[in-house]
Amino acid sequence: MNSAGSIKTQYVGGDTVSVLLPLPLAGAYDYRVPEGAILKAGAFVTVPLGRRSTPGVVWGPGSGAVAKTRLKDIGGALSAPPLPEVSRRFVDWVADYTLAPEGAVLKMSMSVPDALLEPKPAIAYIRNPAPRFRGGRPLPALKLTAARRRVLEVAGEGPPRIAAEIAREAGVGAGVVKGLADLGALIAKPLPAKVFVRPDWSRAGPTLSPEQGAAADDLAGKAAAGGFSVTVLDGVPGAGKTEVYFQAVAAALEAGRQALVLLPEIALGAQWLQRFRVRFGALPAVWHSDVPETLRRATWRAVAEGAARVVFGARSALFLPFPELGLVVVDEEHDASYKQEDGVIYNARDMAVVRARLGLIPIVLVSATPALETVANVTAGRYALRHLPDRHGGARMPEVAAVDMRAEKLPAGRWLSAPLKEALARTLAEGEQAMLFLNRRGYAPLTLCRGCGHRMRCPNCSAWLVEHRSGKEARLRCHHCGFAAPLPKHCPNCQAEAKFAACGPGIERLADEARAAFPQARIALAASDTLAGPDAAAELVRRVEMGEIDLLIGTQIVAKGYHFPKLTLVGVVDADLGLAGGDLRAAERTYQLLYQVAGRAGRGERPGRVLLQTYMPEHPVMAALAATERDRFLEAETEARREAAMPPFARLVALIVSGPKEPEVERAARLLARAAPRAEGVRVLGPAPAPLALLRGRHRRRFLLKAPRALAVQPLLRAWLARAAVPRSVRVQADVDPYSFL
Repeated sequence: MNSAGSIKTQYVGGDTVSVLLPLPLAGAYDYRVPEGAILKAGAFVTVPLGRRSTPGVVWGPGSGAVAKTRLKDIGGALSAPPLPEVSRRFVDWVADYTLAPEGAVLKMSMSVPDALLEPKPAIAYIRNPAPRFRGGRPLPALKLTAARRRVLEVAGEGPPRIAAEIAREAGVGAGVVKGLADLGALIAKPLPAKVFVRPDWSRAGPTLSPEQGAAADDLAGKAAAGGFSVTVLDGVPGAGKTEVYFQAVAAALEAGRQALVLLPEIALGAQWLQRFRVRFGALPAVWHSDVPETLRRATWRAVAEGAARVVFGARSALFLPFPELGLVVVDEEHDASYKQEDGVIYNARDMAVVRARLGLIPIVLVSATPALETVANVTAGRYALRHLPDRHGGARMPEVAAVDMRAEKLPAGRWLSAPLKEALARTLAEGEQAMLFLNRRGYAPLTLCRGCGHRMRCPNCSAWLVEHRSGKEARLRCHHCGFAAPLPKHCPNCQAEAKFAACGPGIERLADEARAAFPQARIALAASDTLAGPDAAAELVRRVEMGEIDLLIGTQIVAKGYHFPKLTLVGVVDADLGLAGGDLRAAERTYQLLYQVAGRAGRGERPGRVLLQTYMPEHPVMAALAATERDRFLEAETEARREAAMPPFARLVALIVSGPKEPEVERAARLLARAAPRAEGVRVLGPAPAPLALLRGRHRRRFLLKAPRALAVQPLLRAWLARAAVPRSVRVQADVDPYSFL
């Protein structure tokens, strides 16, 4: 790194500085500091770029590649606090490791450009209960279009809201809202500045068990002392892991430091936020894609200024500009959702460890099923381990049994086995709650024509369209690109009418079967497309907690994190689903997911039971789950990876070659194949069509590079890419440590 912190921390008029821009560019550009100006390293500035002005960050001294007489002056400094030196080193490290342009990584730290400016009072709008329009015309004189009616309906409910939020909910442009405000139909009200209340670290927490207390003391001691350390908090579902690491959060706050807690699914946050409020007397700052833009702007600024002391967020929160970060917690650290697959491809868990090391602070990795990479680091002594073997409060782990579906002989169109239906009937009769788990959204994963066998597929992706029936009409949707269309009346291939057949179950179809079998049961669905954001998830949690739902049917969104004391039965409808496809992590992921979903049962006083419907009860995953032999499964899976020389005992890098024209992609793939590295212990597989050979309209080919664990693959990859003259119309992305092989 051309480190501003280690070379020079302040620049004056006439100095040449490098400015990194939040654009997918390979490096920083040189500019001149205007006469009379004083700029610190990390300062946010505006600079001329072509015919426009763009924000950037003073990254360090200039490179000297351009004569001073040809340099342009920096336009001016922005009011935001400088990007901390550790954040700049983190940007450089992530870019170097992932082979992403530095500017693309910086963009993740500058994700709210308006936050760089002096905050302006936000204006909100509410419906005028007794409007008088310009010229004294009364309300009937206003032409009430359908769009205006929707705006007035939305603005008449709840507190004042900004124009963008009203427009989004009403399904109109912001101009419609502003137009009604100009006419007097909406009243403008300035919003008070967002105040981030400091959590009270001194409040007493709940009484902990001896095992919890020992783990909490260890984590709190590390948070108070500072210094880099990695501790794995491994505990069975219901062991009280959250309350344990809350002690570390309290210690970081007491030491005057900020804390960051990451969760893979923000939908999990409703119960977590309530527990945090009870423990600390205030809510943390929240950061994820569903946070309204005004609040995102205030949160980014509050983090940069140190006003937000605790942040609870998704993986992108890792790139916020913390000036005093003293603790990072990665909850559900094993979860594949921490891997970002688009843009800058990175694993937030691994990058969180790097951020902690660069900042010399402790990090806690929390899971009931730690990833094999994490287990390997514990075994090697790089990570410390704290284990919580028992559920809190004397609750027992649920009894797990496999249902051999080969012996069930279910009729066509039925998915619930007799043992599972009997268990559901008994559970509901006793006034307890149950959950059915199926990791498939929608009604059916495939729709085909009975007449000719034509399968409905996405025009933009190599994927079948998923049928959804939750709305007024059946719709076909692609879960990869978002394409959606009504189910056609005629087959597009043979023109047969009303010949379509839904093949296989999704949770909507499962719900139909459950309603027919248990007509009195109150049933709710939970999937990413049925819960429109954290508020909807919070309402679902409330209904379950209040006993308003008897049977919850959901996908992986309900598999982890939730605590429902009255839920005593979990039925897994297709336990084998994740084992297909040849993914090297298939067994590990399936075990983690099913172990987590099983952990939702019996978390209160009543014992729990789990039934796994499987066609492979002898499979090591199913056998380990039924025998509750987690550690034995992890040992066997670890040994299998070691023998195959696969991660975590080797390095993998995927190269994804994509473009809109298949011949150009093929040609680029051949160029890369001819330039592939040849080094001892290095093997390059491919090119081969990706399993999703067409994704979002782009044709795709893949390479997979396998190398010894100790080898630094980045120099190898840079040299490889430099040798192949790939046309500009083709994109080549490197995925270091791939999780997905689609």
